[in-house]
Formats: sequence, C-alpha cells, structure tokens
Amino acid sequence: MSFDDEPGHVGGDPGRGDDRFSTLGGTRQTRTRMPETTGDVYGGARRPQRTSRSLVMVVGVVVLLVAAIAFANRGGDGSSTTPDNPAKPGAAEPTAATGTKPVAGKQGGIASGFAHDEQGAQSAASNYAVVLGSTGMFKKDSRHRIVDSTYTSEAAEGLKGPQDGAYSTDFLKKLGLDADGNPPQGNTFVSRTIPVGTKVVSYSADSAKVAVWYTGLIGMSGPGSTDPVRTTWKTWTFDLKWSSSDWKIATDTQVDGPAPVPGDVAASSADVISKAVEEYGGFTYAR
Repeated sequence: MSFDDEPGHVGGDPGRGDDRFSTLGGTRQTRTRMPETTGDVYGGARRPQRTSRSLVMVVGVVVLLVAAIAFANRGGDGSSTTPDNPAKPGAAEPTAATGTKPVAGKQGGIASGFAHDEQGAQSAASNYAVVLGSTGMFKKDSRHRIVDSTYTSEAAEGLKGPQDGAYSTDFLKKLGLDADGNPPQGNTFVSRTIPVGTKVVSYSADSAKVAVWYTGLIGMSGPGSTDPVRTTWKTWTFDLKWSSSDWKIATDTQVDGPAPVPGDVAASSADVISKAVEEYGGFTYAR
C-alpha cells in the first residue's frame, strides 16, 4: 500500500467520513501530515536551525580573525619601554628604535651623558663594554683615560694599579704586542666588542645592574701571526651607579657564553681582516 491509496492523500477522497483515522463525531483527530518537501523529511524541518548555527560559526571565525590581526599589529604584547613605563627587570624587550637619543655627548671620544632611567643604563653598559674591549685598553695612557671616564672615581683609583700589572710586558708579548702595546710593522691588532643585547637585572633611581651579551674579536692579523683573529662570546655584567650626573661603573664581572654553534663560513685571509678593521668603524649603541 502506498500513501496514494490512503484517504486524504493524492488520489484519495479527502472527506472525513471515509477517513478511517476519524472517530465518531470527529472528536479525535490522529491524522499525520508529512511536510511538503522533497528529499529527507527530517532535513526539511531542521534545515533553518542548521543554517542559523552555521551563520553563528562563520561570524565567530571572522571575529576571531579580526581580533588576531589587530593583536599582531600591536607589535607583541603592547608593552612599552619608555621612562614612564619601564619594563619589568629581566623581561624581554623589543629591539626597535625608541627615538630617544642614546647620549648627550662624548668625553674624550667616549660616550657620556646617558639618560637617568633604565634605557640610559642599558645604553651606558653597551657603550662601556665597547670601549673597555677596544685596543685602547692595551696602552697605558689610553687605558687610564678610559677607566677614568667609565668608572666611578673610587673604583677607578682602585682599578688602575692592578690593571697595569695585568697588562704586563709578558702578557702583551703573548698577544704579539711590544711593551707599549703596539703591533709589529705590517700587522694589525684587533680587539672589538659587539653587543648583541642587554638585560636589566635590577634597577633603582641611583643604581642599576645591567648584563650585556656580546661577541668579540681579538687577535693579530698579519704575516707570521701566531695568534690569528678569532671570535669570543661572553656576558659582561655591570653594577652601575648614578654619579656626577651620569651612569658610572662601580664593579663588573664577565662569564663565557651563551655561544651559538660556529657557522660554516670560511675564515678570511689576514689581509682581508686587516682591511675590514681599517674600513669599518664602530657605533654608539642605544637601547
């Protein structure tokens, strides 16, 4: 039997008297009418609800995508390293330029006049690492000038004597230098510090502890050199004091690393290294 054979369906008499589902007097009606739709009889009744769910899901995905793009365009976590909102000690900080001048000037060729804030302390530590790792430290007169310019007066007075003893004639000779710190004729002595990054370990209005992670170049470039130029990786930590309207070093320590895996670039010849050292100057570093 098909639905066409039933009264009330296509091909049948729709009258109540012929409807075997009716009761006397028509007081009870149990006729079931199916939705007028093709395909799945359940799909037709529930399709609007699924469409509503799909629309909500699409809108939700779009909202999340827009929020993600907006968050990415903020540049990280939106933290600021300005003096009014310094980063927490030890926190990662962006390397983008802040627009703040690193120093107000130079004293004897050494950067000075750093800002009295965390950014200024980091800039001071970076530039002091550069000058303290330069070839000027291997000559007595320039070494004393560097120490007087970067350390507090008390620290400088207690440091120059022991340093003079450390930079002895025997020590300089091992590096290929004469007693005055000069390289042999036709050779170039290389000693450079290149900061990679800084970290504020602690900070207060009058003191700061700043770590400088750096790579360095040291050695003799030239014919017959037994100490070729090589790279080093170290971390230099400075305890700084606010003294005479500038950041000065009270004490400092160094440790090896962190050091990356050496690259596969072939070492350059002594002539190429010597020429590069003469042609490429250094920088004034700013946080």
